[in-house]
Amino acid sequence: MANAPKPTTVKKESSSSASNLFSTFVIPICIVIGFCVWRFVFGEGSNFIDGDREKLPLAGNYLGTAYKGGPIVAILVGLLLVVIVFSIERFIVIGKASGKSSLDTFIRKVQGLLSAGNIDAAKAECDKQQGSVANVIKSGLKKYSEVEADTNMDVEQSIVAIQKEVEEATALEMPMLEQNLTVIATLVSIGTLVGLLGTVTGMIRAFAGLANSGAPDQSALAVGISEALINTATGILVSTVAIIMYNILTSKIDKLTYAIDEAGFSIVQTYASSHK
Repeated sequence: MANAPKPTTVKKESSSSASNLFSTFVIPICIVIGFCVWRFVFGEGSNFIDGDREKLPLAGNYLGTAYKGGPIVAILVGLLLVVIVFSIERFIVIGKASGKSSLDTFIRKVQGLLSAGNIDAAKAECDKQQGSVANVIKSGLKKYSEVEADTNMDVEQSIVAIQKEVEEATALEMPMLEQNLTVIATLVSIGTLVGLLGTVTGMIRAFAGLANSGAPDQSALAVGISEALINTATGILVSTVAIIMYNILTSKIDKLTYAIDEAGFSIVQTYASSHK
């Protein structure tokens, strides 16, 4: 029995490796797709005067204007795709962690079974629910049964053992839920900074072109500035989507954590009240 936790640990390490592999491949692939979108969609001839991408974009044509923003727009499109892909991946993982049915309904069922002293039925409910929350609760219930059968432990020691088991199970499950959130959090800042970089380089090109022309051309300068500012707009879009997704995902993880804490407290309280 001493080696029982090992399969769970191996499973978590395998999951972590898979997530790292996912990150390694997804980010460069998204950047490549971003360049393809910039070159072949934004740079499509119909977005420009006379169908020539070397000329000005058609009036009010956002795609053509975005193409004129330069290659940094392609990077920003890639970063936006990274945010979208990682957000979808986290939604899927967190959804699986919640289990098959409503999390609130599951917690209420477990609490009701605990109140009735039906530990085996509570374990069966965890098996039906599946997911990270159910795994943590089932670990606490198993420890409940173990300490109850151990006549050498007093009530206080048993409660500490149950609490420790729930904490250890939570420590195994939570990192899996929080993986890749750092990528989304980083893009909150990176998106804006890359956008500003594109704007600065675009402004440099606009003023350098004006200087080389030898004569002031307000129209050309205005076009150059508008093309540069498209980088800032796209960068702000990336950061906005990233921070919205990050807040939504962290809120969902907080809900799972609260559910685990609530169920763990119920297990401890049930044991304490039934072993006075």
